[in-house]
Amino acid sequence: MRSQIRLGKFFGIRVGLHYSWFLIALLIVFSLNAQFRVANPAWTPGMVLGLALATAVLFFVSLLLHELAHSLVAQAHGIPVREITLFALGGVSQIEGESPDAKTEFQIAIVGPLTSAVIGLLCVGAVFILPHVVTPVTAMLTWLGYINFALAAFNLVPGYPLDGGRVLRSLLWWKSGDAERATRTSAITGQVVGGLFVTLGIVQFFFGANFGGLWIAFIGWFLIQAAGETRRQAGFKRAFENVRVSDIMSHDCSTVDGRQSVQDLVDRLVKSGRRCFVVMDDGHVAGLVTANEIRQVSRSQWPVTLVDSVMRPLEGLHAVPPDTPLGNALEVMARENVNQLPVMSNSHLDGVLSRAEVVNYLQTRAELEQ
Repeated sequence: MRSQIRLGKFFGIRVGLHYSWFLIALLIVFSLNAQFRVANPAWTPGMVLGLALATAVLFFVSLLLHELAHSLVAQAHGIPVREITLFALGGVSQIEGESPDAKTEFQIAIVGPLTSAVIGLLCVGAVFILPHVVTPVTAMLTWLGYINFALAAFNLVPGYPLDGGRVLRSLLWWKSGDAERATRTSAITGQVVGGLFVTLGIVQFFFGANFGGLWIAFIGWFLIQAAGETRRQAGFKRAFENVRVSDIMSHDCSTVDGRQSVQDLVDRLVKSGRRCFVVMDDGHVAGLVTANEIRQVSRSQWPVTLVDSVMRPLEGLHAVPPDTPLGNALEVMARENVNQLPVMSNSHLDGVLSRAEVVNYLQTRAELEQ
């Protein structure tokens, strides 16, 4: 899940918001406003609303600290972290790469709930230290304390991709020594837990829980989808074992002169059915051009626009060597949001890897296994 709104960088990690965050933020503010107003009728409406806003902001700060804990432990083990995104169901750290062993996986997974539990202890402890009079500060700290305890407990539910599911995966991995099998088992557990959440939410809805029941069912549906995606990815990794980019890349790369017009290139695209061309300049590879780049140019400008003015320059492309594991190459494609990767060795273009070749490989493998 990618951020649409950037908030900045913390410890070198980009932090941002997904649009769905605004929905949950609004719901939390309304809910807190109602809770504080009922519990403290003597407070003015302005004070109650201000307290609800401040509490909601601090709650999302605690969510960010939870995700930062995951990310910082991952970085400490040499695993890069791309960004943290806050969205409707909380936060997610986009950790690039797998844990090298079960111990590292356990440490990355458990530190999030521990962080939430510590925040909860600090908030509740501060309430006990303060004078025993209900004030806006104590009301805010009390809510933050117990919601962080709840957050820690919920994340320890043993269903992937929750932290508890990752803890379960690390324990199964440690016991069996098989990371792939541990991933499949924890993902199946996540789907079962998600199904239980959906059932519980529907039952609560029909017995008067209304929105609360639907929210639990929605969380369950999210767990089922996320765990299913994890199972599919585990299957892909099994299919990609011992497969290199050179095994499936396209070797017969079609080239185009960067000084010809986009209109000429479009005519070639239509006739050949290809979606990607290597742009040459004086016999050297200059870049890559696909239908995506062409769509950025107005159709009326095709005849007068040169290919080298719309191509993606070679310097901006994330080329990979031929012996790159296929799974690693796909991670690069997903991270950079591209459909083709140039394959180069010693500054020479050996071929191009596209998603189409990957799909064809998977289809062929599936047919043979059947």
